[in-house]
Amino acid sequence: MRVVISGVAGVGKSTILEIVKSRTNYDIINFGTLMFEMARNINLVRDRDELRKLPVDTQMNLQKKASAAIGKMNNVIIDTHMTIKTPDGYLPGLPEWVLRELKVASYYLIEALPSQILSRRQHDSTRSRDSDNEEDIRQHQEVNRYYAASYSVYTGATITFIQNIDGKPDIAAENIVRRLMPHD
Repeated sequence: MRVVISGVAGVGKSTILEIVKSRTNYDIINFGTLMFEMARNINLVRDRDELRKLPVDTQMNLQKKASAAIGKMNNVIIDTHMTIKTPDGYLPGLPEWVLRELKVASYYLIEALPSQILSRRQHDSTRSRDSDNEEDIRQHQEVNRYYAASYSVYTGATITFIQNIDGKPDIAAENIVRRLMPHD
C-alpha cells in the first residue's frame, strides 16, 4: 500500500514522519528528495530549494520519473506536497500522471496554525525559504485542501486531516499510525 503524507513547509511533517516510521513497517520516500537527486544527477540544480524555480515542464518531467520509481514500491509513505508554490502560481504536487503511477490508497494532510508554521520557518536555518506571512500560509493550506479533494475524486482514496498541535507531534503521529495499522 502507498499513502501520501503532506503539509506545507514548516508544519512539522518531518517530525511526525519520524515518529510514524518508528511505529510502523512503512518506508518513507520523500518525493522532492528523489526528484532533487534525479535533477542533481543531470546538473539541473545544486540544492533542493532550486527545484521549485525550474521551468514547469522540467518539474513535470522530474515528477514523471520519480512517480514511476515510487509506483513500484510497497508499504511506503510518500512524503510530498499537495501543491508547490512557484513564481507562476500553484503547481499540482500530484498531477494525474503521477497519481496514475502511484496508486495511492490514502492521503493525510497535516495542518497547523499559520502563526506556528511561520515561527518554525523563521527558526529553520537549514532551508532557503521564500519570505511568507501568515496569510500566505493560510492560503497555501487552503489550496492544499482543494487539491487533496480533487486527488481523492480521481483516485477514490480517502483524505484525513491531521492537526499538529504545537509541541505535541506524538498525537498527530498516533492519529496516522492508528489508520495505517491493520485492525484486529
